[in-house]
Amino acid sequence: MADRAPERLDQQLDFILATEPLRTVFRRSPVLGTDRKENSAEHSWHVGLMAWLLAEHANEPVDASKVMLMMLLHDLGEVDAGDVFVYDQAARDAHHEQERAGIERLAALLPDDQGDKMRALWEEFEDGETPEARFARSLDRLQPMLLNYHSGGGPWQEHDIREHQVTAVNSAIAKGSETLWARAKRMIADAVDKGFLKP
Repeated sequence: MADRAPERLDQQLDFILATEPLRTVFRRSPVLGTDRKENSAEHSWHVGLMAWLLAEHANEPVDASKVMLMMLLHDLGEVDAGDVFVYDQAARDAHHEQERAGIERLAALLPDDQGDKMRALWEEFEDGETPEARFARSLDRLQPMLLNYHSGGGPWQEHDIREHQVTAVNSAIAKGSETLWARAKRMIADAVDKGFLKP
C-alpha cells in the first residue's frame, strides 16, 4: 500500500489541477452586489452549502453529505463543455453528451475507486431518480432563481425570459422539495408584480 500512495496522491493532485478551470466558466446569474456573473465553481460551492443548510426541506429524508458531494461534482464536466443557458433547451440537449465526456476525462485522472464514485454520483444526479438526486436537482434550479430574483431580474430581463418559461424550467424543484417550490412560486409571482419578470 505504501508503494502505491505516491502514485495515488499524484493522480489526486492532477485531478485537482484539472478541475481548477471551472472557475473560468461563467454563467448567466449575477454575483449579488457586483457587476459580474458567477462562475460554475462559485455555483457549485453555493449549492453545496444549500445542500447542508436546506436538507430538512427535502420531500424525503436525504443524506446531506451525499447531496453536498453531488453538488460539488455535478458541473465538473463544464471544464470541457462550458455552460449553457438553462432556458435554451436545444443547447442543453446537445450539451449533455459534451458534459458526460468531460466527466469521463476527469474521472480517468483519479484513482479507480474515486473515479468510479465520481461517475456514479454524476449519473445519479443526471438520472434524478434517488431522493438525493431529486433534492440536488431542486437546489440546482433554486440557486440561480434566488440570484436572478434578488438582482431585480438580471438574466430574465437581459434575455427576455417570461414567467411561463421560469415556471416551466423550475417546476422540477417540486420533485425534490415542495416547500422550496412553494417559495420559488412566490418569488416568480413577486418578480412579475415588481416588473422584473414579464408575464
